[in-house]
Amino acid sequence: MKFNILKLSCCIGLCFMVAYAGSTFTPVSGSEWYYLILHKPSWNPPDWLFPPVWSLLFLLMGIALSFVVELWGEKKEVKGSLIVFGVQLLLNLCWSATFFGLHSPLLAFVVIVLLWLAIVLTIVKFRAVLPIAGYLLIPYLLWVSFASYLNFTIWQLN
Repeated sequence: MKFNILKLSCCIGLCFMVAYAGSTFTPVSGSEWYYLILHKPSWNPPDWLFPPVWSLLFLLMGIALSFVVELWGEKKEVKGSLIVFGVQLLLNLCWSATFFGLHSPLLAFVVIVLLWLAIVLTIVKFRAVLPIAGYLLIPYLLWVSFASYLNFTIWQLN
């Protein structure tokens, strides 16, 4: 398989554009904002942990995406894989919009369940194209699994 730095950069850039769009819904440090008044479980990670974790996950998503894009025209499964990837990326953004923007842990929980399912499908589709592309998304699935439980718990506590 050939390696194209421009495609890699574009794929990573696309993922980080979605990450940036989602971040516009999150609170500004020190603000009196609804997230700060939500009841959270004692095992809620510290706020400083989320940016580096999500940065790593979006980087891995971009790399996985570039592996699949590189095989455009060589494997028939690429187009379907890219559609599913786009859906999960949109659901990722929708989660931030519903949880932080709409202040709705319940609606966000519905979205994150759909996101989890879309990530599983993306992993399956990416693995059919190139196994490493699917494996790169496993940390994302694990984090969203944890985030789903956290979201559910926050909804229950509030």
